Amino acid sequence: MQDSMYGYMKPGIVHFKAFPQCMGGQGPIVETLETICEDDFWTAVEIGPVKDTRERDKARKILQVSHLTVCYATQPTILPQKLNPHHFDAAERQRVLNIIKNCVDEAYQLGASFFRIMSGKDPGDETRGEAKKLFIDFLHEVCDYAAANGDMKVTLKIFDRAIDKKALIGPFADAAEVAAPVAAAHANFGVLSDLSHFPLLEEDPAKSIPLIKDFFCHFHIGNCVMRDRADILYGDLQPRFGVPGGEIDTPDVANYFRILLDHGLLNREAPPVVSTEVRPLLAEETSALVMANAKRVIREAWAMA
Repeated sequence: MQDSMYGYMKPGIVHFKAFPQCMGGQGPIVETLETICEDDFWTAVEIGPVKDTRERDKARKILQVSHLTVCYATQPTILPQKLNPHHFDAAERQRVLNIIKNCVDEAYQLGASFFRIMSGKDPGDETRGEAKKLFIDFLHEVCDYAAANGDMKVTLKIFDRAIDKKALIGPFADAAEVAAPVAAAHANFGVLSDLSHFPLLEEDPAKSIPLIKDFFCHFHIGNCVMRDRADILYGDLQPRFGVPGGEIDTPDVANYFRILLDHGLLNREAPPVVSTEVRPLLAEETSALVMANAKRVIREAWAMA
């Protein structure tokens, strides 16, 4: 591919994974955000909660200056608290909805254009259908709330169902089933696929991407380790590209780019955010090293695509 990748996508980085000390909404958030904002390789950044209101205001101002596209992710809120937006108890669903609405408010405060949401735990075969209906209702509510307060778009991120997160959504066919009625009712809704989750789902991007191509899409690239349960990196931990035992490296990213280009999902009319989700996990790794690793992989993969 000879054209600049910046004409087809907005390369981004997931802040709280590259700097895991900020995962819980505390720590050196402003300082680490500055590191990303000062690096003109990135044109998008994904952030999580910022608990301190003064730090949040500082982060907002830095992001305004940076000219980065800002995405807000709810995983750091949902996963530690084990929130389930399709819980079978109505009072619990309302509690979760209220928490997510607060996240929407915070995302707007930080200047986010996109809002990431995920499903809760998969309840199993017998009640999965009911859970999907409840989750559709929940997504309608979130999209309504986001639209009532600004123009931020809501994107559903697809996770694994059997190995690590064990989420309802889940396989791409189920993602399409849930997304269709929500997208039909809300122009501010779409789906996000993560390259690192295809091995965990035992799905092929070439076969699964077409299932969601009609919805507004964003994309993640990352890696996972899944063949050896004894490996300390086993599961959905987002290790660096090329880590021993990992599933994803430069040729896989290049293939992903080719598939997305073939379906017009990387395009000049509306370049989507394509964020890298990697973190330092081994003793010899640092945030700077894994981000440099990711940038090299993206450049080389684009050249191969």
